[in-house]
Amino acid sequence: MIGALVGVAALLASACTSGGSTHAGSGPAEAGPAEAGLVALPRSTPAALTPYYTQKLTWRSCGVPGFQCATMRAPLDYAKPEDGNTQLAVARKKATGPGKPLGSLLVNPGGPGGSAIGYLQQYAGIGYPTDVRARYDMVAVDPRGVARSEPVECLSGRAMDAYTQTDFTPDDAKETAELVEAQKKFAEGCGKDAPGLLRHVSTAEAARDMDILRSVLGDDKLTYVGASYGTFLGATYAGLFPDRVGRLVLDGAMDPSLPARRMNLDQTAGFETAFRAFAKDCVRQRDCPLGTRASEVGRNLKAFFDKLDAQPIPTGDPDGRELGESLATTGVIAAMYDEGAWEALRDGLTSAMRENDGAGLLALSDSYYERDGDGRYTNLMFANAAVNCVDLPAAFSTPDEVRRSLPAFEKASPVFGEGLAWATLNCAYWPVAATGEPHRIEAKGAAPIVVVGTTRDPATPYRWAQALSRQLSSSRLLTYDGDGHTAYGRGSDCIDDTINAYLLRGTPPVGGKRCS
Repeated sequence: MIGALVGVAALLASACTSGGSTHAGSGPAEAGPAEAGLVALPRSTPAALTPYYTQKLTWRSCGVPGFQCATMRAPLDYAKPEDGNTQLAVARKKATGPGKPLGSLLVNPGGPGGSAIGYLQQYAGIGYPTDVRARYDMVAVDPRGVARSEPVECLSGRAMDAYTQTDFTPDDAKETAELVEAQKKFAEGCGKDAPGLLRHVSTAEAARDMDILRSVLGDDKLTYVGASYGTFLGATYAGLFPDRVGRLVLDGAMDPSLPARRMNLDQTAGFETAFRAFAKDCVRQRDCPLGTRASEVGRNLKAFFDKLDAQPIPTGDPDGRELGESLATTGVIAAMYDEGAWEALRDGLTSAMRENDGAGLLALSDSYYERDGDGRYTNLMFANAAVNCVDLPAAFSTPDEVRRSLPAFEKASPVFGEGLAWATLNCAYWPVAATGEPHRIEAKGAAPIVVVGTTRDPATPYRWAQALSRQLSSSRLLTYDGDGHTAYGRGSDCIDDTINAYLLRGTPPVGGKRCS
């Protein structure tokens, strides 16, 4: 399975902590896709950027057998490269052979905020098909502000513990004020840590960084596999540099044309679709703690969440954390990304509901937040918010706007809608202004691009893959009829064989191909 822990945690972030994509609009039901298109950059490299494109990387051992690491310079501000640099961490695993080398294959697991280097070292560089690793140098760069690339930091471990336990379904004015204060404290922490960098962590800038890396690696074209948010990054690259597109796979595609409220509402509905699939499976198992009929699973889970809202339960956590509604909801949502986690979810729910033991659900929640046993968090959630909030304006500006939209979100998901609506308020308090707007990406003149969509994907609904495929002028839509988030490397031979043929032989699938 692609990603395992890295994939679940990094890819879930975009759904639950994102301010989303663009101007407020009149409400989620009314907001439609943008008409503006992403404009390609000139083919010639500006003289001021030439030193970046011609730099030499110094490769060194980075403590993981078989992998090399380096540091690449990129301008902090592409409009003013003379103002200074940002340092980007790069890693690679050289092609193992046999076979003619095909250059570099860049990978990104999504997020935004997921460590591409962690993903490369923990999965892609050792778990991608042998034939692919034999002929490609497997490469990753942590985007600006992420992981090893001058990471944005916002809260200490203790403060992050408090933030993750904040009540995201406020019942009254006092709880609403507490939620707003928590989101402001989070944003202020990020602003104090990296006030200059925060203005320059956009997806467009990260895509330009990838073009520098392509040049530095000696590749004429970019070959790339991106998952979830990584599809937005890859599509943005294609839109900016269509003539430099090699073989691009965009798996679990996002629709860059959507405004924030529409995007978040779509994701909420996506989690409901995934939860219904889980409910049908759960009631077929002997150990389902949520009932014997799929129609009652959601009501029973919501009732359990309400009990936790009133009275958290013990977890045995050495730091004294109890399982309240917020952590429990996060644990359940985390398991929606991969049907392989459904058994662990049933076990965790059984222990919590029947034995008053919240340890199992807390473990799922911790995997989502990338919190280790010592109470330390990676910068996943910090980078996630930083990228989302600069990419596009906040979905909501005030608590009153959230309240007016609650009926639409709760209709989309009776179980998760309320919490997901309130979670999108975070970018309202961000310390720097957004720089982007929703836009279509056509990438006219690009080589064939494979867009992959999963029919019951919780975080990137299938219709987003359809929408992106319609936008990209050279796209080929590949459909996985199944559950979980993304499709490549998750058990479908049809999907894997199709993508491998494209990566190895340059043979894209016939548009509209479906796999199960």
